[in-house]
Amino acid sequence: MTQEQSSVDKPGQIHMVDLFAGPGGLDVAAHWLGMAVEGVEWDANACATRDKAGLATKQADVRDHKPADFEKATVLAGGPPCQTYTVAGGGAGRRALEQVLRFVKLMAAGEDVKESLAGLDDDRTGLVLEPLRWALEAFHNGKPYEAIVLEQVPAVLPVWHAVREALEGIGYKADCGILHTEMFGVPQTRRRAILIARRDRKPALPAPTHQRYRKGEPADVSDEQLLLPWETMGRAVKRESPYVVISNYGTGGDPKLRGRRTSDEPAATVTGKVSRNRLVNREDLELQRFTLPEAGRLQTFPLDYPWSGKDVSQQIGNAIPPRLAAHVLAAAMGWELDEKALDEAVNGEWSVTKDSSPLAARK
Repeated sequence: MTQEQSSVDKPGQIHMVDLFAGPGGLDVAAHWLGMAVEGVEWDANACATRDKAGLATKQADVRDHKPADFEKATVLAGGPPCQTYTVAGGGAGRRALEQVLRFVKLMAAGEDVKESLAGLDDDRTGLVLEPLRWALEAFHNGKPYEAIVLEQVPAVLPVWHAVREALEGIGYKADCGILHTEMFGVPQTRRRAILIARRDRKPALPAPTHQRYRKGEPADVSDEQLLLPWETMGRAVKRESPYVVISNYGTGGDPKLRGRRTSDEPAATVTGKVSRNRLVNREDLELQRFTLPEAGRLQTFPLDYPWSGKDVSQQIGNAIPPRLAAHVLAAAMGWELDEKALDEAVNGEWSVTKDSSPLAARK
């Protein structure tokens, strides 16, 4: 399925191609920033959501395409599947980490590793190298991307360091590291490995705007950087009375000991099993569990975001929070993000065709 861009291109508008685009975390942020974006996504469920949201999509396997198929794009972005690298997954990617790092060096040296990747225990593991393939091919075709933005689970950070070295070998300047979502106004504690690269200047990962969440410490603890308090579930998901979320996962090494967060705290990491989290009141009486739109709010998708298809909980859990993505994209582009305007976008109605001012001042 290919969907044409819903809005007419504006003069000077920057175009981005988003690999492994999912339901649209990066794409939503790109639209908030006034960028045009087309996503490549093979999953029919995620594509159903993207279609309802009005996001331009090519339903396809990223491995079957190349930069020349997206000629307008000057920005490359992507969040490859994390299942083989995440702690909650089977661990095939973590076990193959040394092989993957070796493949990065071979690719940087000009070797084709396609057949070698096919020999990995789980073929999803090698997908983390697809953005590098696209970047290298665009460079060798004489049309390198001006900026590159990649995100994954923390276990992939060594791969991003290796990719950074490969990109620097063809003229990019790059930065990579771990970002905490609650430090960018997301009402959830989640860590992401981020890489940003540019050809014209040295970029830097975005600076935090909010405090780091630490269990047992109030949100208004004084901070020498004068950061904002972390965002709470209660402000993001408004209900009539306070509530407690009981995790579907164990905590402290005990699978029977379920983690608890109150509505006055950020949510724990939102996963594809978010619908299994129980909600109770202060007397431990059962409450309605998070609805899908509410779960999306914890990821900072607009409340009216049109989730569609099957496995919506998984779609939500797999996505990068759009609010974090906006900070990362703005940093990669060298733009100054308007935090107040970002608040309004996150809390407002979703429209891919809405004609509003971008959230970032372009330097």
